[in-house]
Amino acid sequence: MPVGVPKVPFRIPGDEEATWVDLYNRLYRDRFLFLGQEVKDEIANQIVGLMTYLNIEDPTRDQFLFINSPGGYVLPGIGIYDSIQFVAPPVSTICIGVAASMASFILLGGEITRRIAFPHARVMMHQPASTFFKAKTGELIMDSDEIMDIRNMILRVYAQRTGKPAWVIAHDIERDLFMSATEAEYYGIVDLVGLDIWDML
Repeated sequence: MPVGVPKVPFRIPGDEEATWVDLYNRLYRDRFLFLGQEVKDEIANQIVGLMTYLNIEDPTRDQFLFINSPGGYVLPGIGIYDSIQFVAPPVSTICIGVAASMASFILLGGEITRRIAFPHARVMMHQPASTFFKAKTGELIMDSDEIMDIRNMILRVYAQRTGKPAWVIAHDIERDLFMSATEAEYYGIVDLVGLDIWDML
């Protein structure tokens, strides 16, 4: 029998007594956000909405995005990446399991010096893909142009944020490139490998 999301006590400032809220709502109040599934529109919109709300509520408090995701759709992932750049406080990105495909792009987008991978985390990057086989011929050509534009943008971001030349990134994303946490640090996707993130709080 599934347990569901646990509830924990939380006292809203100004209230005399604590109320029971679900665990994730409690963590959101302390700026801990979670991407723990495939990157799709719904989860991307939730994360972007939370980041924006927390930014409005207090633009001085850092935010922390924990990532354990196999990746997913490109445009929702770009939306999360852009929101990380948009909000005023620094956003630490923390890979706690796997950050593959678009999830590695989101991981890359965290505040430089505050992108972290846990010691046994895995990171995988590759080029964006499209479902060409479902498209009609005319749509396929337009689709391929759009994919090339997105691919080039992703190349530029990886190059800028890792410090590697664009041609190296272009070569490496031709196939799935799997990295350990230490290899991801060497590559420049994360800045630190470790479990101790509490010094940042």
